[in-house]
Amino acid sequence: MAPVLNLPLNVGHIDDVQELKKARKTKIPNRFVRDRAERPMLATTPSPLSSSIPVIDFKKLMTGNKEEFHFEILKLSASCEEWGFFQVINHDIEVDLLDNIEKVAMEFFMLPVEEKQKYPMAPGTVQGYGQAFVFSEDQKLDWCNMFALGLVPHSIRNPNLWPTNPPMFSQTVETYSREIRKLCENLLRFIALSLKLNENVFEEMFGLSVQAIRMNYYPACPRPDLVLGLSPHSDGSALTVLQQGKGNTVGLQILKNDEWVPVQPVENALVVNIGDTIEVLTNGRYKSSEHRAVTHKEKDRLSIVTFYAPSYEVEIGPMKELVDESNPSKYRRYNHGEYSRHYVTNKLQGKKTLDFAKIPPKK
Repeated sequence: MAPVLNLPLNVGHIDDVQELKKARKTKIPNRFVRDRAERPMLATTPSPLSSSIPVIDFKKLMTGNKEEFHFEILKLSASCEEWGFFQVINHDIEVDLLDNIEKVAMEFFMLPVEEKQKYPMAPGTVQGYGQAFVFSEDQKLDWCNMFALGLVPHSIRNPNLWPTNPPMFSQTVETYSREIRKLCENLLRFIALSLKLNENVFEEMFGLSVQAIRMNYYPACPRPDLVLGLSPHSDGSALTVLQQGKGNTVGLQILKNDEWVPVQPVENALVVNIGDTIEVLTNGRYKSSEHRAVTHKEKDRLSIVTFYAPSYEVEIGPMKELVDESNPSKYRRYNHGEYSRHYVTNKLQGKKTLDFAKIPPKK
């Protein structure tokens, strides 16, 4: 949640996809129909790579013996280097809290559309209810309703966008977000150790870290082969933590070796991915992963996503410990708020926003 565009934007009419589903129309509005090259290939058999997505046992990092800790740190390093994605089990966040955040998110999305539209996501912004990253009236739309809120620091909050209904919404979001923040802080400690750096290097560098939450609701779509739930992109954050709705269909996909690999949910696990910020700080050793969401013909899907990033005032660039003659800087130094503004004011388009930070190769 960063500075946003002040220019007036003409984004045209944006249909609410839950309302489209209710209308039971079989024809998909043209703004949702993707060009042929972008349409998802809906596999009938699971990708062999799906079973290879790493699973990190957080308990072994926190309280494991020396051997368990060493093995898990090596696994974490390989996960960040080869995938930029991993699932975290035994993360110490109560299952009841995971259930409660899912419950209030579902209750919000089930409200009448008129109620949800009291909290609108204005064009060019990324907080409220609607669709983010839409900047023109001819841009293709995602088959998704979003509700997003800034959390930390308090200065990025917009109190007018916090709903009073469901009654437990705000309290649940606050409690959940505190727990996810602790998880992010600990994961960054272990990521630092996996790089043989001081375990507090990211905490000391980031200042008061920025945190935001976004809930994504993907209604069933009569033609899932024509649409995308969420366009391919990498995240501008340091870490992103995603909770997949219990019993939901598989919708999240990672781009690995030019193949879109479905992320099979692990019970009570949280999916973590490396953001562009960590890719820059590690000089490309740990890579942000391009990912997208697809839809299902018969079943709705919910996800709850937390973004964790440095303070907007912090200057970011490759850490000196990870730069040498054989591995020179691949990225320039920049203000993180400047990059965040660049990220949220451009449409989702693979890892294109990271071009902002790349040093062009010498000719």
